[in-house]
Amino acid sequence: MKLRIVHRTIYRYADLVTQNTNEVRLKPLSAAPQNCDWFELNLTPRARCSSYVDFYFNYVQRFEIPEPHRELVIESVSTVTTGEPNLPSEADSAPMTRLSECHRLEKCHDFIQPTAFIPLTPEVWRLAIDASEAQTGIWQTARSMAAFVHCNFKYSPNSTTINTPLADILLRKEGVCQDFAHLMLAMCRSLKIPARYVSGYIYNGAAEKLLGAQASHAWCEVFVPEIGWCGLDPTNNQPADQRYVKLAVGRDYSDVAPIKGYYRGTPDRELKVELEICELSPTHNFGPSESKDVAVKSIL
Repeated sequence: MKLRIVHRTIYRYADLVTQNTNEVRLKPLSAAPQNCDWFELNLTPRARCSSYVDFYFNYVQRFEIPEPHRELVIESVSTVTTGEPNLPSEADSAPMTRLSECHRLEKCHDFIQPTAFIPLTPEVWRLAIDASEAQTGIWQTARSMAAFVHCNFKYSPNSTTINTPLADILLRKEGVCQDFAHLMLAMCRSLKIPARYVSGYIYNGAAEKLLGAQASHAWCEVFVPEIGWCGLDPTNNQPADQRYVKLAVGRDYSDVAPIKGYYRGTPDRELKVELEICELSPTHNFGPSESKDVAVKSIL
């Protein structure tokens, strides 16, 4: 599947601001079965970008706008080719008894630890035990926890912020995709399953089918021996297939925030986000093209 993604973020400030410094993680990853064929970042006001690859191999761009301005527009445009991931079969997966092997791997170490967003409390451990339904396989256990979050927590847009504590999510039993990803990560890590946070997008097709497809999305990946990192989306209770486009991975949201920064000036501002995802013909190369189907066009 070949997709074209336009993600536009617009900040409008109540007064002039200066020293606007940001880092963005908006370039899709190139790691099988996904490849970023083409990417550009457009900034208004214009600014020079530097770039680097962070500790988790995410592509990061950094820029600063020192002169006074009242508006900042950050637009990323990318073309991505995705394929079907290699996932464990439902009947045959590495058993939970092999988790000790995972814990000895450097690439898994950070993803069994608690973080500020993902506290490993007795309450979360109890939920994980209840949700795992006595499963013996790593993948099957993770699938059970994704299903538990999906069935017991209500998807409610704008009901939380990224700073809403996990304890509040457990109490209110509602939230958005970031909350559900954090909850599932906490449950997995409570059982010592290596699990990491993923930010990205879902291609939704012509009809409104998938929750969270109107904006940047979040899901989880769990590590399964012999296969590697396998994606699960607790918001929609399904594996991450070729419709999912991965931007960045990390321990939690703080590692993968698409845009974060600071500036000098008024705290009063308006934020608008526009996202368009469309499917391209398989022969499309670069630049503008007629799309087969506009999937998402929303203003948040």
